[in-house]
Amino acid sequence: MKSSTVSNGQKTRRTYEGLSREELLKAYRWMVLSRRLDDKEIQLKNQSQIFFQISGAGHEAILVAAGMALRPGHDWFFPYYRDRALALVLGMTAHDMLLAAVGAKDDPASGGRMMPSHWSKPSLHIVNGSSATGTQCLHAAGCGEASKRLPLLGAPPPPVTEDEVTYVSIGDGATGEGEFWEFLSAICAERLPVVCLVEDNGYAISCPSEFHTPGGDISRLVESFPHLEVIRVDGTDLVQSYRAMREAVAYARARKGPALVHARVVRLYSHSHSDDERAYKAPEERELEAARDPITQLARWLVAEGVASEQALADTRRDVDIEVADAADRALKAERPPVESAGLYVCSPDVHPTSDAFSTPAEPDGKPETMVSLINRTLHDEMAHNPFMVVFGQDVADVSRPELLDRVPGKGGVFKATLGLQKTFGSVRVFNSPLSEANIVGRAIGLAVRGLKPVVEIQFFDYIWPAMMQIRDELTMLRYRSNNTYKCPIVIRVATGGYLRGGGVYHSQSGESIFAHCPGLRIAFPSTAADAAGLLRTSIRCDDPVMFLEHKHLYRQTYNKGEYPGPNYMIPFGRAIERRPGTDVVVITYGALVQRSVVAAQMAEKSGISVSVIDLRTIMPYDWDAIAEAVKRTSRVIVAHEDQLTCGFGAELAARISEELFEYLDAPVTRVGAMDSPVAYAPELEEVILPQTDDILRAIEKVTAY
Repeated sequence: MKSSTVSNGQKTRRTYEGLSREELLKAYRWMVLSRRLDDKEIQLKNQSQIFFQISGAGHEAILVAAGMALRPGHDWFFPYYRDRALALVLGMTAHDMLLAAVGAKDDPASGGRMMPSHWSKPSLHIVNGSSATGTQCLHAAGCGEASKRLPLLGAPPPPVTEDEVTYVSIGDGATGEGEFWEFLSAICAERLPVVCLVEDNGYAISCPSEFHTPGGDISRLVESFPHLEVIRVDGTDLVQSYRAMREAVAYARARKGPALVHARVVRLYSHSHSDDERAYKAPEERELEAARDPITQLARWLVAEGVASEQALADTRRDVDIEVADAADRALKAERPPVESAGLYVCSPDVHPTSDAFSTPAEPDGKPETMVSLINRTLHDEMAHNPFMVVFGQDVADVSRPELLDRVPGKGGVFKATLGLQKTFGSVRVFNSPLSEANIVGRAIGLAVRGLKPVVEIQFFDYIWPAMMQIRDELTMLRYRSNNTYKCPIVIRVATGGYLRGGGVYHSQSGESIFAHCPGLRIAFPSTAADAAGLLRTSIRCDDPVMFLEHKHLYRQTYNKGEYPGPNYMIPFGRAIERRPGTDVVVITYGALVQRSVVAAQMAEKSGISVSVIDLRTIMPYDWDAIAEAVKRTSRVIVAHEDQLTCGFGAELAARISEELFEYLDAPVTRVGAMDSPVAYAPELEEVILPQTDDILRAIEKVTAY
């Protein structure tokens, strides 16, 4: 640690990169408090009074420095699980942290839903994080993007401050995640006010840096990113850490671009309480790390510089021990979460898209149009209705270069669903994304946290899988894991399905059943143009994440055309519709199988079989009451879907019907679905792989004859 002297008239004073004596002593106390909390949690874990522990021991200096350089409730924070010291500086208390450790009802981070060390407090702008490493980087990019876009829209509450920055931190191991590199690309391309702290303790659990980072030095690898200020620092040195963080924050505040601080720190304890680093670290390496303990170093330096006496530091440590002991005693006596709360906040407790509030009358305009046309008109009307709605994805803009808007017709998505949106609402609200599905969803989460309404497009369902981590572990979990203190009501529009000649293996997939297994995600799957308009508007005005599935085959069919039902038309989720009445057998279906089922029912009628066709319209939630009524009325059931038969969504419906309505059945529940095979390119192969009208007709005849 270094100091310098500054002359001011006849007086000479020492400066420590701008830190005063009082600030240095506060920093020491925060660092000791962080370490003592780690130690107390380890003690409680050994006593089986808490259930998980992961420490920040060795990281304290750079984190306290970060907290001192940033402003709680002004800047935004996406920390990771080593950032205890940062959270303390920002304003979280020892009691807050120990409430999380014991899983108390009043744990401010999650109400006992998350492991400890997952810091969160909305009043401080600390955004609830998951246990996945690196995923928070894209949320930080979205948050930083909100700082840039919101002032151009007229900021909603909470207001945007002109010099706010977004902080995100990761360990060196997480720099191996693809989402870290997508994050870097985004913040540099957009010159976002983001500060990324890489806390490099040399290990990703048991794997040393040189084995997961080429050359073992992440800052060397990222130096060529444009507009990125790269700063290296010994993260065990408080004074130099403060200098580094102050410079990085100043660079971002000045809107020069993003900054990355590469801090070399030490991990003094094992990765977590479940790990034993003695299994993979040599004793001499552990001794060298212990010698770099930032608290020990700071204490020696404070005494040597005359900033504090040994006794004063001992008094500080004693006071901290008393504070931690008191916080632990109170936390252990804290009220437990009531068991009735286990299912709360999977979805919004206040906005219910299944309610009659989302049932509004149609005002048709008398002109039948295709599904893709009505989707486009709905997006236009909703963007006019909500000035904070933004639309982005691959190729969704009319043109990436705004100066060409008046000179070219515009792209508007590969299916033209977003055509004209950019020309009408501008490039701040409608823009193209990189070719990266995780980037699209991850950035949307950060934007949604800030009050924007992202409606994003995944160009083909077949390519949604890179976003699966963001969807399953982040998007659908945020409200629940934060105990309803954060939310991200995003709409993900996805072109899905086959029955288009030439789609082949990678443009014909279905797979909605996989996403139905993500609690917190609502899924709409319209089969007609008018339903697409009504359900899309409900999706946008809903307060939960929604996956809106648009079947490519249905985009421009004539049989499902409809009149535009007006700018306020909505259909509640979980409300099925009977497309064709019948009394002998019911076909329960959705998407492209609706029309095929109706045709099959018409063919069966020639043989005297009366077939009802129920279109679910949404599959999460689905209309169980309509299903039950149809089963009781017909006693024979077919569930048909385009997805593969094995583990398709029909399996869930068939199981529940068999379990709850068995006494009403006169025949086994029958399923119709695709072969357990990818969808091949050759038309002859596609036709036999995907369920056809004849397959449904055969099922109708079979179940009727049982």
